[in-house]
Amino acid sequence: MRDAIEGRVWTLGEDVDTDQIISGKYLTIIDPEELKKHVLEIALPEFAEAARPGDILIAGINLGCGSSREHAPAALKAIGVAAIVADSFARIFYRNSINLGLPAIEAQGVRQLFEAGDTARISLSGGTVTNVRTGRSVTFPPIPAHLLELLEVGGLVEKVRAELAARPSAAPA
Repeated sequence: MRDAIEGRVWTLGEDVDTDQIISGKYLTIIDPEELKKHVLEIALPEFAEAARPGDILIAGINLGCGSSREHAPAALKAIGVAAIVADSFARIFYRNSINLGLPAIEAQGVRQLFEAGDTARISLSGGTVTNVRTGRSVTFPPIPAHLLELLEVGGLVEKVRAELAARPSAAPA
């Protein structure tokens, strides 16, 4: 994973729950290609058609509240969101995002720096989110090395797969 992420910004408000990210009626869908057709259809109806790989979501406080469905960050990742940055996250949504390999960055004050369509530049190890248009930025605690590694390999499942594949195979008894 690159340390620097740069992309077009989509903005969300406060208390955007997981049902607004992906409605509960789509929870039987497991195909990412189908799931991404419905991402943010409640909060940002135009998003699924207009989003491009590498886009960044910027939100206010409590992003991902509500149910702990993994479908919400999975849908964002499937459509190509490069990172999500919020003033604060619901804890389970945050962890589900990281576990799926989607960078989730908590940076207080970030929402007020951006308008939809701006370009954000994020330094994961440097701990900054910058609005390229205005030059204004906020800081966050740099992403620890073990989480950067998790993001690099694509999430927790991929990390475990890689670790298991690297183990020497046991000789049959």
